[in-house]
Amino acid sequence: MRGIPVNGTRGTLGGPRVRCVVASAITLTAAMGLAACGTSGPSGSSADSSGKGLTMWALNDQTILKESVDAYNKDHPDEKITLRLFANDDYKQKLRVAFGANQAPDIFFSWGGGALNDYVKAGKVDALTAAEADTDRFTPSVIQSATFDGKVYGVPANGLAPVVLYYNKKVLADAGVEPPKTYDDLLAAVKKLKGEGVTPLSLAANSKWPTLMYLEYLLDRQGGSEVFSKIASGDTAVWKDPSVTEANQKLQDLAEAGAFGDNASSVNYDQGASTALLYTGKAAMEVMGTWEYANIAKADPDFLKSDLGYTAFPSLSGGAGDPNSIVGNPSNFLSLNSSTKNRSAALTYLKDYVLDDSQVDAYLAAGSVPPVNGLESKLAAVKSSSDKEWLTFVYDLVEKSPTFQLSWDQALPSDQADPLLTNTDKSFLRQIAPADFGVNMSKAGS
Repeated sequence: MRGIPVNGTRGTLGGPRVRCVVASAITLTAAMGLAACGTSGPSGSSADSSGKGLTMWALNDQTILKESVDAYNKDHPDEKITLRLFANDDYKQKLRVAFGANQAPDIFFSWGGGALNDYVKAGKVDALTAAEADTDRFTPSVIQSATFDGKVYGVPANGLAPVVLYYNKKVLADAGVEPPKTYDDLLAAVKKLKGEGVTPLSLAANSKWPTLMYLEYLLDRQGGSEVFSKIASGDTAVWKDPSVTEANQKLQDLAEAGAFGDNASSVNYDQGASTALLYTGKAAMEVMGTWEYANIAKADPDFLKSDLGYTAFPSLSGGAGDPNSIVGNPSNFLSLNSSTKNRSAALTYLKDYVLDDSQVDAYLAAGSVPPVNGLESKLAAVKSSSDKEWLTFVYDLVEKSPTFQLSWDQALPSDQADPLLTNTDKSFLRQIAPADFGVNMSKAGS
């Protein structure tokens, strides 16, 4: 999910992948990034490097976040924040090295989930109380990604990126298909769309992580959010839970039914091909993160205004999961180094400048919904009808969600990310039995 280089690329540093978005020529700009991808860094500084004040590390393309630092520095000239911006490929390793050498910044940017919890377990991160950082203002399902053992260890720093089901209104209408509300609806739609010679679901299976989105939702719908929560907490035996097997079975059922066409394994997301299949009408639907809206707006703004539809991932009849639950990337977070000597100043920044009123306005103007409560009046004031509809949809989706599961390849420790994607691809290709996925992952995590 998510800085804004070209064509939705994802970067990696020997572990969890990060999705990135493309800026829209209409309303979406490079300001809305969640996690930059790139090859160079660090770059830039919004304060002097005299050693006074605070240090903060984040990723490139965090334009709106940088504006919060500039605002703080203007108001606190004697306690400025020195901001260093890194490319994604460099950042995680540099952060690990800095913490190991006791030279980490006062405030640091993270994805939450397992990677952040590793630092928490090592005693490197300070917990934040509601009074210190005003954490009650943030969407509860989002703040969970930075909450461990009942304590909050980070504040959300940018926009929401849940995974949703996009669809081409014209293609569905021509085939006499309604947007699927249930998994059974989806299977029925696949059959009808195939009969019309249309690829039912566009999937960049060559990139592997788009396929993972299906497993994430199918497990959440089948077994409930607590199944993966146990896995993420370190209980690798839960990979062999029957609901994990059933989720893989349903993914394989979709593939066997022809839901993804004949060439999904040759499609790479970074090249924009899976996105193009949707807006050119060669595919009817696509499961993807909310950054896809920006990609479509840039590539074909007329399609976005006339024929782009979107809805929640289908529910699962008989499943234990809540159909309102969502998966994806809740937000990125800013956390506080437990060794900081500038705790008071850092808390002032986190409480009063991160996602404050001006930041919220900036993210909404960039087409991204920030994870804060009470946005109804601001959403109502958005001028573009298509953008207003989209922003309201995303906001409502998250607001009514009891859980917002961080993408597995970011929630799990880095040494499990590659086996996860490998086994997801093998399951999709039906190279392993549904039960083998969980067996293989239980070994990878032990």
